[in-house]
Amino acid sequence: MKSLLWLVLALGVIVNAFSSLVFDGAQQVVISVITGLAVIGSITGLVLTRERHS
Repeated sequence: MKSLLWLVLALGVIVNAFSSLVFDGAQQVVISVITGLAVIGSITGLVLTRERHS
C-alpha cells in the first residue's frame, strides 16, 4: 500500500511539473487539479499509515 502511495505521489509531482510545458489553457488547469488532488490524497494516506514510534 505504501509503495503505491509513493508511486502516486512521485508521478503526480512529475506530471504536474511537466503539464505547464506541454499543455495550456483549460487543459492545463484540469490536469493540475487532478494531479494536485492525487498528491494531496497520497500524502494524507502516507501520514495516516505511518508507524508511530514512542
